[in-house]
Amino acid sequence: MRGLTISAHGTLDQLELRDDLPEPVLARDTDVRVRVRAAALNHLDLFLVGGLPGITITPPWIVGSDGAGVVESVGAAVRSVAVGDTVLINPGTSDRTCEYCTSGDQPLCRQYAIAGEHRPGTLAELLVVPEANVIRVRSDTDLMHAAAFPLATLTAWRMMTTRARVTAGDRVLIWGIGGGVALACLQIGKLLGAHVTVTSGSDAKLERARALGADDTINHTNVDVGREMRARTGKRGVDVVVDSVGEATWAQSLGALGKRGRIVTCGGTSGPMLTTDVRRLFWNQWTILGSTMGSESEFAEIAAHFDAGRLRPPVDHVYDLADARQAYERLASGEQFGKVVVRIS
Repeated sequence: MRGLTISAHGTLDQLELRDDLPEPVLARDTDVRVRVRAAALNHLDLFLVGGLPGITITPPWIVGSDGAGVVESVGAAVRSVAVGDTVLINPGTSDRTCEYCTSGDQPLCRQYAIAGEHRPGTLAELLVVPEANVIRVRSDTDLMHAAAFPLATLTAWRMMTTRARVTAGDRVLIWGIGGGVALACLQIGKLLGAHVTVTSGSDAKLERARALGADDTINHTNVDVGREMRARTGKRGVDVVVDSVGEATWAQSLGALGKRGRIVTCGGTSGPMLTTDVRRLFWNQWTILGSTMGSESEFAEIAAHFDAGRLRPPVDHVYDLADARQAYERLASGEQFGKVVVRIS
């Protein structure tokens, strides 16, 4: 089996395309084996190559979290999909028995694992996952867009709906438009009826964001976004800030946040350590929300929106598996607008 692997953490030089990987087999009667047609990259993939605290890989480690493909075989107990079905792959697995899983909050499971990070990834010709981690979509689905959809959209859906509870009329500020989660948050925000402002250091990206429905844009280069948003809202501020940049933007995000505002994050690409004036926190009655991935029910919700054409991720570029190193380099450059996809087979 062909697949993209690493055998140690480090630079992108660790990436190795191999054609001698063992094919995964059905280990349980609830397992599904998928012939992966396309996979997509996330910043998680860059972090994994560099090394993540507490993550140990077993060489050769198959990378990649996102993917879509066609069911090749199923266990005896599988009922929701059949051989030949086109499916989206949910990257997150859980034990489905703990108190969090039984309450429908699978991402909080202590055994929660993400493909490519804690278990073999999607950048290979075949992948075995539990039945709960695949969902059928139309047979005529564009598999490049399907592969680009799961992780970023699932993360964004939980951030915007379950956590920040965005509703029609809310003012939402999204940092760093162009990445997968930010773009999904933009699309979800507009689907929910919010007024969405996005930021970028690139005027070209802001123009493309307006074409996707952004109501307002800010080039954040040499601009205090907090002050700018207060000026644009008559000092009121916004209801929700989506900030996964972290250290470099946190103070400006709080500066943009209005009374009863909610700030939601799923990462800290510029650094993890944040400073918050607790007096402003309690006086303005802000809510600070962390969010990671999404539940099985949330995955079913976004899959329905995908199938109906209401949520569809922009694809920046498609590379063949043999050129996957270039896909990683494209993502690392920060120049992409939309998802970077790898065609597997």
